[in-house]
Amino acid sequence: MKKLLLLPLLFSAFSLQAQSNDLSVIRSVADNILNEHSYNIVDKKTGKVYSDSKNLPADGDFAFQSKYLEWRYVDGVLNMAMLDLFKQTGDERYKDFVLKNYRFIFDNSPFIRKEYEKGIRNPAYYRFAAMKSLDDCGAMTAGLICAVQYDNRSDYKAYIDRVGDYVLHKEGRLADGTLSRGPEGHKIVWLDDLYMSISFLSKMGDYSKNSEYLDFAAKQVILFSNLLYDPITGLYFHCYYDYLKEPGVAHWGRANGWSIYAQAYLLDVLPENHPLRPQLLQIFRRQILGFSRYQSQSGLWHQLLDKNDSYPETSCSAMFAYAVAKGVNRGWLDKEFGTIALRAWEGITKQVNEKGEISGICIGTGISHDLVFYYTRPTPLNDAHGLGAFIQAGLEINKMKDRK
Repeated sequence: MKKLLLLPLLFSAFSLQAQSNDLSVIRSVADNILNEHSYNIVDKKTGKVYSDSKNLPADGDFAFQSKYLEWRYVDGVLNMAMLDLFKQTGDERYKDFVLKNYRFIFDNSPFIRKEYEKGIRNPAYYRFAAMKSLDDCGAMTAGLICAVQYDNRSDYKAYIDRVGDYVLHKEGRLADGTLSRGPEGHKIVWLDDLYMSISFLSKMGDYSKNSEYLDFAAKQVILFSNLLYDPITGLYFHCYYDYLKEPGVAHWGRANGWSIYAQAYLLDVLPENHPLRPQLLQIFRRQILGFSRYQSQSGLWHQLLDKNDSYPETSCSAMFAYAVAKGVNRGWLDKEFGTIALRAWEGITKQVNEKGEISGICIGTGISHDLVFYYTRPTPLNDAHGLGAFIQAGLEINKMKDRK
């Protein structure tokens, strides 16, 4: 009898130890980011380092010393993840990282806008001024919305409202309203844009309490699914060529990851009585069943999901793990699905070295008619495209274990 009584205690102790180990590996990645980070601007011509833009020479060629300070969608994902990590751990360093990043950009916005008006397209920050695509503003402004609750600046609010107007009314789209890229007569729908739009729209809908944002996001999920879902494989194509009326050739892992990642964000804030919620849940569950068929024995998924000779890829695996764990935690999926996320997390954490650096993350990737293009994309150590997803996946899996 005493042995039987000990079993729940032993399971509880094991569960707590596993959660502690999860947080440890998550924090090792986050702490490595903090250790690498700085707020310096470097003149690439002279090597001189500046702490802000006030005293920069007029003829310099500048770069941010830290890639985590740049105005890129991947940094928006990371900022949201770091705030989530702060909420779960109470460690102020993660919150300060995000707040200081946004302050730095906005405090130096006169310099950024002046350079942009002069025709300088510095990849570190020109998108802040450009706002000509979802990549320019979607995920970064989603992170900004999350930061506003801690740093309620008027210039933040003005920028957020400007992005809201852009996404709802100015971003390119097909005749049926599907968000797209490219000029008239050559429009292409990118699956990635489901995240680039919905990361913002879901946060904006919750922040503003304006249902228009969530309604628009819900319709985009359905429109993208209609064009890009492949019923033969159960996966999504990377793109759809509207001018050809044909999908692309690749079931690229991270594009599929962006898609399900975005849907989890939206379902988290969409009202239970929203008329499109049942259809969105059906799409969400169908996609998870689809990609679950392609999980490898290592727990990871491949760069090309249906091509086992392509390399295991970490960022899409983290996005899938996040969505599955989130689905289980919120009751959108049966709890039996949790093993998919747990096996993925086991494989993902093996990609983290002792310094907290992650391997196996594909670099930024455009579309191509050529499958070999996807096969040969590099995976530099600690590429930023997977860091935010890794942190959010780990936190969600930690919550899932806590529910047991």
